[in-house]
Amino acid sequence: MILRLAIIATVLLATISQVHAQYDDVKKQGGRVLPLSQADDRVEISYHLSSDEITDANLQPLAGLEKVYAINLRGTKVTNAGLASISKLESLTRLHLEKTDIGDEGLTHLSGLKNLEYLNLYATKVTDAGLASLESLTKLKKLYLWESGVTKAGVEKLQAALPELEIIAGFEEPKPAVEEPKPEEKPAEEKKPEEKKPAEVKPAEEKKAEEKPAEEKKAEEKKE
Repeated sequence: MILRLAIIATVLLATISQVHAQYDDVKKQGGRVLPLSQADDRVEISYHLSSDEITDANLQPLAGLEKVYAINLRGTKVTNAGLASISKLESLTRLHLEKTDIGDEGLTHLSGLKNLEYLNLYATKVTDAGLASLESLTKLKKLYLWESGVTKAGVEKLQAALPELEIIAGFEEPKPAVEEPKPEEKPAEEKKPEEKKPAEVKPAEEKKAEEKPAEEKKAEEKKE
């Protein structure tokens, strides 16, 4: 029993030592290896912050690694052929390929990544033909395709194959034409009837002045 436990411990130590040696190789090739947490022994490997130019050769130490959660290759010089180094990383969950020259051929290397949930292909050379390679990724939850070579028809085809997938492609839906409201026509103003001015009432003094000549006339007739 003790011998068996000793053998198991030796194997585990050898495995751990081998894994650490692989991580050291990744670091030597410009990769940055970070554990997810103390309780989670998976790692995140990023190359986008490297001061060196990252090419296909830098990815070779990734082949055969087992607890890789995420890889970030944003803005690197990796080509389609270089993705063969990560094609068997079944633990891979997140992959950043934005702003690279990756195209349709490169996506064929991703079809075996059964646990992939996040894929960023922003500003790549991927077209509708390459999207067919992603239809087998049933766990894929989010896909970025901005400024790539895909069309709306290609995106709709992939969406039909993976209805639960959120695809961010940057296609804007045309806005319905909105008719400008016509100015309301004001009803013609009705002409108001002219108001009749009341007859002027002459003051009493003026009346007396008019009546006076008549009296004077009578006085003249009596004198005659």
